Amino acid sequence: MTGAHAADSLAPLGAEPGSRAPDGGGESPGDQPPVGDAPVVLRFAPLPEHVRTARLVAVALARRVGVEDGLLDEVRLAVGEACSRAVGLHRSAAPHVPVVVHLKDGRERFGVEVVDAVSGGPVPKPEDENAADRLVGDGGFGDEGGADGADMGLAVLRGLVDDLEVELTSGGGVIRMGWPVAASRWGG
Repeated sequence: MTGAHAADSLAPLGAEPGSRAPDGGGESPGDQPPVGDAPVVLRFAPLPEHVRTARLVAVALARRVGVEDGLLDEVRLAVGEACSRAVGLHRSAAPHVPVVVHLKDGRERFGVEVVDAVSGGPVPKPEDENAADRLVGDGGFGDEGGADGADMGLAVLRGLVDDLEVELTSGGGVIRMGWPVAASRWGG
């Protein structure tokens, strides 16, 4: 997914290819090409039940490329937290815009990039109490239901991931995470 296709990544679900999410102008992080040549791109409706799928795909790819077994739980928790945070933001401010996850299986690093279109917005409480149970931890849904919940999700990520970069703009945000790949996996 590069070039013109990257701009399509934040188009509303069900929109025609080439259309974009109405954002009032400006450039959003989804307008830029993903990290490297991401071999896997997930684009899903902002529903809590899709977070589990994103976690499973990320851990399966991390295992395949050679991330140490001891780090797989960290990958699972971090991807779950970042995706849950994005789902919470989208559900309140852009429910028809998908969450986008780019997974890169590099020779030295396994990278995950979670793109949202509404960073800095309010983070709602889940509609039902069981929704939070389907997510990892608090799933990015803050007790206050405001920006503090999103900030809590970022604090959790900072505690989990050593290689973390957060880019927040008025048009959205990107959370980039990385983990080392065992050299023996690539024969080096």
